[in-house]
Amino acid sequence: MIKKTSKSLHLFFPVALLVLGCLVAYSTTTSITKHTGNRARTVLKDTIKIIHSNTLSLKKESDTNSLVILEGDVVLKQGNTLFKADKAIKNDRQNTFEAWGHVHINDGDTTNIYSDHLKYFGNPQVANLDGNVRLTDGQATLTTPSLVYNMVTNTGVYKEGGKVVNKKTVITSKEGEYYRDVQNVFFKKNVIVNDPAYKITADSLQYNTATEIVTFISMTHIRDSARRSIDTKEGYYNLRTKQAEFGQRPFINDDNKSTLNADKVYLDDNIARAEGNAIAVDSVRGTIIIANTIFQNRLNEAILATQKPVMIIKQDNDSLYVAADTLFSAKLSDLFETVVLPPVIDSVSHADSIIVGDSIVKTDKKNAQVISQTFQKDLKASNDSTDRYFEAFHNVRIYSDSMQAVSDSLFYSFRDSTFRLYKKPVVWGKESQITGDTILLHTKNKQPLWMEAFKNGFMVNSMGHEVFNQIKASRIDAYFIDGGLDSVRAKGSAECIYYLQDDDSAFTGVNQNTCDIIDSYFENKQLKKVAFRSNVKGTIYPIQQKKPSEMKLEGFQWHEAIRPKTKYELFE
Repeated sequence: MIKKTSKSLHLFFPVALLVLGCLVAYSTTTSITKHTGNRARTVLKDTIKIIHSNTLSLKKESDTNSLVILEGDVVLKQGNTLFKADKAIKNDRQNTFEAWGHVHINDGDTTNIYSDHLKYFGNPQVANLDGNVRLTDGQATLTTPSLVYNMVTNTGVYKEGGKVVNKKTVITSKEGEYYRDVQNVFFKKNVIVNDPAYKITADSLQYNTATEIVTFISMTHIRDSARRSIDTKEGYYNLRTKQAEFGQRPFINDDNKSTLNADKVYLDDNIARAEGNAIAVDSVRGTIIIANTIFQNRLNEAILATQKPVMIIKQDNDSLYVAADTLFSAKLSDLFETVVLPPVIDSVSHADSIIVGDSIVKTDKKNAQVISQTFQKDLKASNDSTDRYFEAFHNVRIYSDSMQAVSDSLFYSFRDSTFRLYKKPVVWGKESQITGDTILLHTKNKQPLWMEAFKNGFMVNSMGHEVFNQIKASRIDAYFIDGGLDSVRAKGSAECIYYLQDDDSAFTGVNQNTCDIIDSYFENKQLKKVAFRSNVKGTIYPIQQKKPSEMKLEGFQWHEAIRPKTKYELFE
């Protein structure tokens, strides 16, 4: 009997000890209400429960407090949060526990946190994790040496460096804050975003793991795989859709070949829209476009500028300014196989234009007269700085110190450096004015070289006091030296009114002539000599017999009122 009783007692005490431990671990539930944002959350006190442990033992610290030691597949629970570890020591009096080895916190369906070590405070529901900490929300994974995670606000903070990986995007920073409810991570100090398409560096930025949107909140530098860089202070970039918005005058540098900046810039993959005092600089060709709105296609390098656009073609001492309602620029090689400019009809031959090779050629019975060039598409021209053109539409105005012009539309090729002015073009140089149905201005080294005025060509040279030398012909060719007017040839039904002067520049008479060809020569940009050739007919009148108002050829117009006076007018 004695042996049997001893054996029963031997089995009873371990069972009683286990029951006692469970009773000590289980405590009464109380709750208080705490508001986060616009919703109330329940903060639970004294609700850390032991769900499982391979072994359990008690360690008495004082008369009023004992520690519960749990080892092997430990599972604890508070509210809906589960805690797992290899070992844990639970303090019921302080409502805390400490865990080691394969620590795992599951807070909701998607948030999981892993670490080597955990200190958990049950009343504020705050977890201090360290050692290979890893947090995942189903979208991205955060790794860091240490993390403080609040179960009430669902926020985590790290201050010893961290890394977030979301698909192919990797973000690192010295400090960070994670907000589970909105799936935002706020990165601070030495932030670097590595994406296959971009690398972003900043002091601070925000990233949403669900939408993959990066929000810029400090000075940020972005560089893409094609060596384009973007500097911005605010905005966002969607890594998934490649759409972006940048504010506070972002600066975009395309491999030091071109730059773009404005009050705001919007990117939609390879299309950029710059709004508000937009400036596009082409460093290769020495041009600047200023407008309120500029569209830029990065794939084909096309640019469209609207809302008071102005293009500046930089020159050493005399930059050229072009303004219009709309400006467009792109590669010549992206045009059609052969670009045929609007046909130019030379009234001398009354013949149509045809395309021969790479030129527009006159179909004259006696000879073929080349009056301008067109362009063949060159598939190897993508790296050629001359593989470029720009067009200006409506209300075109041109200004430089040596030349001004207006027209309805304009086409300029960097291949042949020729301005083509259409619909009522007018060109001024100092005191001279040339008009025609179409005007071609050929330049060299960005200075006027040769100008052609087709059909109804009319040249006027102001002598002051309403006195005008005038030349009218079917075609007028003007030639320049060092940017200054040197000579003019008028051909085809040419007419001329020319004022004679003595050595003291006093007017002595006025010569009115008609002939086939008139050659005019200039010195110091003033008309000095006129030569009449073939079928010359004319009269020289004493200066007293003719008033300047009477000496006007048919179609005479002096367009000084619409002449751009300064470059600043083009920006108004």
